[in-house]
Amino acid sequence: MVVFPNCKINLGLHITKKREDGYHEIDSIFYPIAWHDALEIIPTKNESINIQFTTTGLTIPGNTNSNLCVRAYELLKKDFPHIPSIKMHLHKAIPMGAGLGGGSSDAAAVLQLMNEYFQLKLTNQQLQKYALFLGSDCPFFLLNEPALAKGRGEILQPITLPLQQYQFVLLFPSIHISTAWAFQQITPTMPKMNLLDIVEQDITKWKNNLVNDFEIPVFKQHPDLAKLKEQLYTNGALYAAMSGSGSTLYGIFEKRKLTNLNFPKNITIKII
Repeated sequence: MVVFPNCKINLGLHITKKREDGYHEIDSIFYPIAWHDALEIIPTKNESINIQFTTTGLTIPGNTNSNLCVRAYELLKKDFPHIPSIKMHLHKAIPMGAGLGGGSSDAAAVLQLMNEYFQLKLTNQQLQKYALFLGSDCPFFLLNEPALAKGRGEILQPITLPLQQYQFVLLFPSIHISTAWAFQQITPTMPKMNLLDIVEQDITKWKNNLVNDFEIPVFKQHPDLAKLKEQLYTNGALYAAMSGSGSTLYGIFEKRKLTNLNFPKNITIKII
């Protein structure tokens, strides 16, 4: 069975509180974006190893055992020992360390796929508990529709946000931003405006009000990212911002007005 996990962007992102458990409270709008990985699971009869995990596409750093897809399988296998050994293949197209949640999306897809394939009969609420164990934004990809995100990112309120009449241009400059480092640079504060009130305004008014708190420290560390954001506006974006803790920048454009886009050649560009 094959599925195609997608990524997300953040429309506004505020760090509102440092929690006693070490996590941070956030206030953001998660918006799904059609940039996909591909994930395949095949049961095997190899009882000597639980999971054979292979990848193609972008190189995934780190130990295989720490990959969120593998961890998602092991998490369910622990509670459902009858789950057979499997071969799992991930074709990675969504950049990592980019603020797009691609790894969390892949992990959520594993949970959903295994629940369906092996008839585990887990409710969505149960799946969300497993997802949160894997990552703060992992539960969102079980919902996978525009949502106001609070708490660690797991408290989700679905919202109506019709942006289908626009096109998205995503720029990934191959810079890996450490999420832990980015959080260390932030002094939590409450936002001045309600995010839902902002996105209900005309999109041309978002520029001055819809803010990502991570942009100030990340742009200070990587000035070229600030230049890319300005280039999005120069190329005609109605709104531009960094997603998550970066380093992906995105611009929202009117459809059929993407002509002669001018960005550095070393930038990965995805138009959706």
